[in-house]
Amino acid sequence: MSSATFKAFRIHRGDDGAIRAAIESLTLNDLNPGEVVIRARYSGVNYKDALAGTGRGRILRRYPLVGGVDVAGEVVHSDAPAFAPGDAVLVTGCGLSETRDGGYAEFVRVPADCVVSLPASLDEYAAMAIGTAGFSAALAVMRLEENHQRPDMGPILVTGATGGVGGFAVDLLAGRGYEVHALTGKPEAEAYLRELGASAVLDRRELELGTRPLESAQWGGAVDAVGGDILAWLTRTVRPYGNIAAVGLAAGTALDTTVLPFILRGVSLLGIHSVECSPALRREVWARLGDDLRPRHLARMVAGTVGLDGLPGVFEQVMAGGLRGRTVVDLAL
Repeated sequence: MSSATFKAFRIHRGDDGAIRAAIESLTLNDLNPGEVVIRARYSGVNYKDALAGTGRGRILRRYPLVGGVDVAGEVVHSDAPAFAPGDAVLVTGCGLSETRDGGYAEFVRVPADCVVSLPASLDEYAAMAIGTAGFSAALAVMRLEENHQRPDMGPILVTGATGGVGGFAVDLLAGRGYEVHALTGKPEAEAYLRELGASAVLDRRELELGTRPLESAQWGGAVDAVGGDILAWLTRTVRPYGNIAAVGLAAGTALDTTVLPFILRGVSLLGIHSVECSPALRREVWARLGDDLRPRHLARMVAGTVGLDGLPGVFEQVMAGGLRGRTVVDLAL
């Protein structure tokens, strides 16, 4: 098996620093070491994948690497007692397409600590329709509630609501009884967001961000998928003891705010980092995604399915902000 070839979408950096990505024929000997070999069935497209595949973001820390931060499939070899050939499994994060070869390949080899058994209520396609985006949204909801967020504290604002993380956040929060307001730069998506569970849709272009250290308190809490000035504005407009789960940076990495929201209103800013979760937390999040946090509108959130050769086009759509929802990658196409 180690000498058999298979297809993979591999990313290189040239001597001039230019990024090049293409479908190549690899063998297992070309992949990073690991205790578990997975015959990959499906992967997914995340914003981070588009940044890595186009070279427009510093995602990969070594080259070359197979792209793709998610994968689901069947174990074909395991040196770890927790997994056996035939097991249905998934991997999200864990350094895939950053420091390790990722999921855009017909075979993937990973450390056993990264592998999660597929919840019985999810098949491989559904798991990758959820992927890192849904995992991050579920982790955000869990952290909000662990820090005492409740529906009676007021409406939750979800920013970047038409993106992968934002859409899942709208769906999951509405399913748990929160009044969800969706913030988007795509007002034409209002019907879609209301279908996911938003009770109100705000046009980002009409926001008045204000300049005071504390603005009128509007939100019980928030899930922010964009960062930058929007996140700073949220710190100034969340109600006392509300929580903000910060999970994205599409609008920038700087945060221009003061300590006043934190010491005068008790606002909490919770960082959501899906890559380096402990194995126990990773298993817990996926167990809940297959149970009480299972997305209610998963089929509606899938924009389409592509093979490896369709990835460059999808990446360009993602970078242009022209794609709504999730794209699943079928490794058999």
